[in-house]
Amino acid sequence: MILIVYLSVALIAIAFTGLVVYLAKTLRSVQHTLDSVAKTLDGLEGQMKGITTETTELLHRTNRLAEDIQTKSNSLNSVVESVKGVGDTVQDLNHSLRNVSNKISSQAEQHSEQVSQFVKFGNAAIDVYHKWKEKKR
Repeated sequence: MILIVYLSVALIAIAFTGLVVYLAKTLRSVQHTLDSVAKTLDGLEGQMKGITTETTELLHRTNRLAEDIQTKSNSLNSVVESVKGVGDTVQDLNHSLRNVSNKISSQAEQHSEQVSQFVKFGNAAIDVYHKWKEKKR
């Protein structure tokens, strides 16, 4: 019976040794995988720093571009307001000319009879002058 106990203890020792050897190989494989992951993460960290730098620079450029667009938009607004003022002035001038034209037309209609009589008297005066000149010759 002692022999069986010794054989059992030896078998357990061999099994434990096999388990330790297998566990050591597994831990080495895990160590190798973790080293690879650490190197990958170091490379990824470097790339992230580059991306962060480029993103920051792009953000600064975008802000400068937005400020430039805002400045130009403000300048354009003043130009548009000036053009609107010129348009309003031209419209007022057209309205004034229309009013003057309407007044002249209405006065011409009111005085057309007088003008007609004046033209007749003028023609008559010219005829008299021509006749007088002919008689004088």
